[in-house]
Amino acid sequence: MQENILNAFTEQAKTMYAPMAKFNSMFVENMEKMTDFQLNAIKTYAEMGLEQMKSATDVKDADSLRTFTAAQAETVSALNKKIMEDAKAFSDMAMDFKTQVESIMEEARSTAATTATTAKPAAKPKSAA
Repeated sequence: MQENILNAFTEQAKTMYAPMAKFNSMFVENMEKMTDFQLNAIKTYAEMGLEQMKSATDVKDADSLRTFTAAQAETVSALNKKIMEDAKAFSDMAMDFKTQVESIMEEARSTAATTATTAKPAAKPKSAA
């Protein structure tokens, strides 16, 4: 009898904590993706900045200054495009995470409702009258 109760409790605990385990796993995976994304973005921006500094060191006369200035406009345009692409990609990752969290929450609600309806009420002790 006690073994049956312990087994039932263990199964209920597994059922109730499964969504939390999924959430934790998904959260860590998502944080890893976002961190990788941000590190790659920072690396790209740093490389662009370093290239501009290297280009600036090549300025020796009016012609090279004109060439550098023209390249600056192209670089700013490329940087703006990259920032917009990165913002969209980051937003897409956040929306994907939100969708996954909502799915887990719905699964947890469904599991809780099923557990609540299938749980047998404990037998009430008979009162001595």
